[in-house]
Amino acid sequence: MSGVGETEDSVQSSYWRQNLVVCLLGSFTTIVAMTLILPFLPLYIEQLGVKDHAAIVQWSGVAYGATFFTAALVAPLWGRLADLYGRKLMLIRASLGMAIAMSLMGMATDVWQLVFLRLLTGLLGGYASGSTVLVATQTPKARTAWALGMLASGIMAGNLVGPLIGGALPPLIGIRQTFWLAGAVIFITFLATSLFIKEEWRSPKLLKGRSAGGWASIPDKRPVVVMLLAGLLLMLANMSIEPIITVYVAQLVDDPSRITLVAGVVMSAAALGSILSAARLGKLADRIGHWNVIVAALAVSALLLIPQAFVTQGWQLIILRFLMGLSLGGLLPCITAVIRHNVPDNVAGNVLGYATSSQYVGQVLGPLAGGFIGGHIGMRAVFLVTSILLAGGAVYGWLVRPKVR
Repeated sequence: MSGVGETEDSVQSSYWRQNLVVCLLGSFTTIVAMTLILPFLPLYIEQLGVKDHAAIVQWSGVAYGATFFTAALVAPLWGRLADLYGRKLMLIRASLGMAIAMSLMGMATDVWQLVFLRLLTGLLGGYASGSTVLVATQTPKARTAWALGMLASGIMAGNLVGPLIGGALPPLIGIRQTFWLAGAVIFITFLATSLFIKEEWRSPKLLKGRSAGGWASIPDKRPVVVMLLAGLLLMLANMSIEPIITVYVAQLVDDPSRITLVAGVVMSAAALGSILSAARLGKLADRIGHWNVIVAALAVSALLLIPQAFVTQGWQLIILRFLMGLSLGGLLPCITAVIRHNVPDNVAGNVLGYATSSQYVGQVLGPLAGGFIGGHIGMRAVFLVTSILLAGGAVYGWLVRPKVR
């Protein structure tokens, strides 16, 4: 098995930097296209014939969450097919499928059509998760966490820039035209992926023979299970504050006209911190060990959540969320690197697909748990409960970490 991995590294390492650049730019553009809908989604739903305010809010939540729902369901399937038929092919499928679905959203005439197309986007998409699989499996293992950190920075930058573009473009060119422009940009990603990503072709029949056993072929499953849990906790920690942030900021800011501005900065602060730290923490993890960085990131984030529950000024919350973003930035690349190092090459895509699904589960559970706890117990409790969960994850990760690097 090790001989096969060494052969693949020697063949593919000459292309791994080129593949990383294409995957980084492609992930950035597709994530921007996925998230630019946020600022104008309620307006578009109103244009599609929904007039009642409560109904607009409900349809907005359904339409936005639809993409993550189907993406969580199919991520392991796309990972499995990537193992069988090549990672590049999955990126080509994802970019072309998203380009078509995004363009069709600009032609919707009914809210049901919009929801269906959002479901279709999650079903056909997955460019960023597919890029993670390709970069993880084709980068030399000594550089894996750094490369995945660079890719994670591009993904988080897309999450940061997308809503800004979505707020600026519709007044200039119109909502429907914004969808069409996004579809065109993703189509360019499709062309770049087709032309510039290099992958060694391997026989599907050979891979099918090698991949018999699937999950059973993983020699030690404990590290993988811990990484699935860590991915879920990461997204839960990031998303649990989302439903309450504006209401929480309203308690800290005296001027009502500044509430939305401060809330937006608070939301962006964690993403900015993660963008700045992801590659650096990935590089550090390649030197001192991925488990050490993962446990430390969970523990530091758990500690930073406690003062967030007791802030008295908006700027204090902004600083603490930025610091939390710095600590969490290295988690995703390290999680992926640990999985990559603990599973056979022939099932790496399948297992990384499960990792992606666990993160989507965190994205769904986080807002639900944050909204429920904030509404029934209190907003400070959201930070404290999330802190306890992250601390528990850090302790468990420390207890089951490999004793020898």
